[in-house]
Amino acid sequence: MAEAHQAVAFQFTVTPEGVDFRLSREALKHIYLSGINSWKKRLIRLKNGILRGVYPGSPTSWLVVVMATVGSSYCNVDISLGLVGCIQRCLPRGCGPYQPPQTQALLSMAIFSTGVWATGIFFFRQTLKLLLSYHGWMFEMHGKTSHLTRIWAICIRLLSSRRPMLYSFQTSLPKLPVPRVSATVQRYLESVRPLLDDEEYFRMEMLAKEFKEKTAPRLQKYLVLKSWWATNYVSDWWEEYIYLRGRSPLMVNSNYYVMDLVLVRNTDVQAARLGNVIHAMIMYRRKLDREEIKPVMALGIVPMCSYQMERMFNTTRIPGKETDTLQHLSDSRHVAVYHKGRFFKLWLYEGSRLLQPRDLEMQFQRILDDPSPPQPGEEKLAALTAGGRVEWAQARQAFFSSGKNKAALEAIERAAFFVALDEGSYWYDPEDEASLSLYGKALLHGNCYNRWFDKSFTLISFKNGQLGLNAEHAWADAPIIGHLWEFVLGTDSFHLGYTETGHCLGKPNPALAPPMRLQWDIPKQCQAVIESSYQVAKALADDVELYCFQFLPFGKGLIKRCRTSPDAFVQIALQLAHFRDRGKFCLTYEASMTRMFREGRTETVRSCTNESTAFVQAMMEGSHMKADLRDLFQKASKKHQNMYRLAMTGAGIDRHLFCLYVVSKYLGVSSPFLAEVLSEPWRLSTSQIPQSQIRMFDPEQHPNHLGAGGGFGPVADDGYGVSYMIAGENMIFFHVSSKFSSSETNAQRFGNHIRQALLDIADLFQVPKADS
Repeated sequence: MAEAHQAVAFQFTVTPEGVDFRLSREALKHIYLSGINSWKKRLIRLKNGILRGVYPGSPTSWLVVVMATVGSSYCNVDISLGLVGCIQRCLPRGCGPYQPPQTQALLSMAIFSTGVWATGIFFFRQTLKLLLSYHGWMFEMHGKTSHLTRIWAICIRLLSSRRPMLYSFQTSLPKLPVPRVSATVQRYLESVRPLLDDEEYFRMEMLAKEFKEKTAPRLQKYLVLKSWWATNYVSDWWEEYIYLRGRSPLMVNSNYYVMDLVLVRNTDVQAARLGNVIHAMIMYRRKLDREEIKPVMALGIVPMCSYQMERMFNTTRIPGKETDTLQHLSDSRHVAVYHKGRFFKLWLYEGSRLLQPRDLEMQFQRILDDPSPPQPGEEKLAALTAGGRVEWAQARQAFFSSGKNKAALEAIERAAFFVALDEGSYWYDPEDEASLSLYGKALLHGNCYNRWFDKSFTLISFKNGQLGLNAEHAWADAPIIGHLWEFVLGTDSFHLGYTETGHCLGKPNPALAPPMRLQWDIPKQCQAVIESSYQVAKALADDVELYCFQFLPFGKGLIKRCRTSPDAFVQIALQLAHFRDRGKFCLTYEASMTRMFREGRTETVRSCTNESTAFVQAMMEGSHMKADLRDLFQKASKKHQNMYRLAMTGAGIDRHLFCLYVVSKYLGVSSPFLAEVLSEPWRLSTSQIPQSQIRMFDPEQHPNHLGAGGGFGPVADDGYGVSYMIAGENMIFFHVSSKFSSSETNAQRFGNHIRQALLDIADLFQVPKADS
C-alpha cells in the first residue's frame, strides 16, 4: 500500500545471494524535506537570536556607523579621537591580510565602529529599562496625564520605534522589585482588618510585630540576594511549590477551561472545524517560533513579558512522586488524538509542508469513521492524569517505562498538543440557561478520562463542531492561552472560512497515510490503578457545581458612566453578593498580572477591604441615602484600583510573603506569622478573563463574535471560584463554581446574588438598564 511506503524509508530481505535492500523514494524524499525544514528553523532561530540580541539596534544601524567612520576618515576627520590609530597599532603585522595599510585601516575602523555601535545598544537598553521602571502613569487619573508621563511616553516611543519581535524587549524589562518588609506587613494587616474582631486583630498585630523585628530581616536579606542573582525572585518558586509540587489531582483543582465563540457557529461539521482550527494553531506556532508575533503592549507602548509563551506547544507535565517536571521540546510534528477510547497519532506535516485544513479534515474524519474497538485498559487510560499525582508517577514508572507502552506514551507526551473528539454535543442556547453550565462542565473535566490533563492544553471538539480548551496551569497563566485562542478563532472565522456545506476549503489529498493507532499492552494490575484513579477523579468531578450565565442588562459601557473601572465595579458587587449569600465577609483572591517585569506572572489583589465592607454594610442596612452610598462606593472603587496598581507594579502582599516563607523553610526557621498567613483559605477566588489582546477583527462590525471566557474549580472546599469576562459594551459572562459537598455554598444561588448586586449598584447611579 502507498501508506506503508510513505511510513517506511527502506525494507530489506535476506536471500541466498545476500541482503536485498528496497528503498522507498517517497519516504526518503520526506525524510530529506524534514531535515531541510529542521535546518531552516535553526537558521531562523539563529537570525532571530541575533536581531533580538541587538535590539533596538539593527545590522543596518551597524552599517551606518561603519560608513560614517570610514567617510569621516576620507574627509580627514578623526571622529574616534585617535582610537582607530590605537587599534591599528595593536593589530598583528607582517602576515596575510593584515599587511596592506588600507586593510589594516578599514579593519580598525570596523572594530571601532562595532564598539561604538555595541556601546550605543547597551546605553539604549539600559535607558529603556530605566524608563520601563517608571510606573507613575498607572496612578494618574484618567484624562489627567502629567508632563513627566508625557515626556516618558515620548522617550519610550523613540527607543522602541523599530518594529520589535516577540522577545525583543525581554532583556530591557526591569526585574521585579522586592518590597520592604514593613510595607508588606502593613498592607497585610490592613487587608485582614475587616475579617477579624479586635481581639483576633490584636493577636495578629503581635505576631506581625515579632516577625518584622526578629525573623524577617534575615529572610529578607536572602530574598534580596536572590533578586540580584535570579531573573525573577518569585516565578521559579511559584511554579515549583504552588504547581509542580502539588500532589492533588490537576483536574478541577488546577486546570482551567476556555470556551468557544458562543453567539455564532461557523460550521456543524466536527472534522472540518478541527481542520481549520488546528491549521490556525500551527500557523500561530510557526509565528511563535519565528518571533513574528507582536509583544502585548500596555497603552500601546509598555511591553509585557512574553517568556510564558515559549512553552505553549510541545509541552507536557511529567508526574513525579515528590514533584512533577515540565518537559518542553523545541518541535513536534504531530498531535495526539483521543476518540471513543482509542488513541491516535496524527501527523501535521507531509514532508516539510504543513497539511492544509482540508487535509486535516480528511484525517480527522478517518479517525471518526474508524470502527476499531479500544484495546484492554486503553479506554480509561487518561484517568491516570486526572487522579492523584503520586499514583500516576508510580504507575508510569511501573507500567510505561519500556516496550510498546513507553513508545505510545511518548507519542502523547511529545505531541504538539492533545485533541479530544467527544461524542456529545454542547453549545450555548440563550433560551436554555443551563446549556452554558453543561458546556463548561464538559470542558472542565469531561468524563474524567477523555482529556489528557498533563498536556499544556487539550483541544476539545464536540460532535456539533463546538470547541473548547482545557489548559494545564504550571507552564503559563490564562492570558497566554487566551492570546492563542483569539488568534485561532479570528483566523478560523475571517481568514480560512468554509464551503456552503460546512467543509474546509480546497481539495484533500487521499494519498496521505491515515492516522496511526497507538498500541498498548496494559496488564491487569495497571488497569486496577487506572480504575482507582478514575474513581477518585469521578468523585471530584461529581462534586463540582458549575453555574455559568450571561449578564445582559449592561456591560463596561454603562459601568464607565459610573466613573469607575469595570473590574472594581464587579469586584465590589462580588463582595455584596457574597455577604448576602453567606452573611459574612471572607478573604478574597483576585489575580492580577506582573508581566511588566521580566518573567513576571501574577500577584494577588485582596479585594475585601475596609472600604468595600463599609459600602456593603451600608447597603445591607438600607437606611442610607443614595448619595452617601455612591460616596462609599467610589471610595471602595478607588481603594481597589489603587491595590490593583500596587500589585501590578511589584508592591503586592502575597508573593513577597510566600517567598519569605520559602526562605524560612530552607533555613529551618519557624515563623508563626508566616505559617498563619500561608494557611488562610481563599473562600472567594476570582479572576477577570482578558480579551482583545489581538485585534483580528473589528468588534463593532462583528459584535457577536465573542467567546464566553472560561472558568476553574473552587479553591476552598467551602468556597467559590468566580471568573468573569466583561465582553464588550453590553454584556458580562460569569462562571461560578462550588462544591455540592459543602452545605454552605451553592453556585447558582451565588450567581443570582451576583446578578442582583450588579443591578443594585447600577441603580445607585440611576444607570438605565434593560430587563434582566
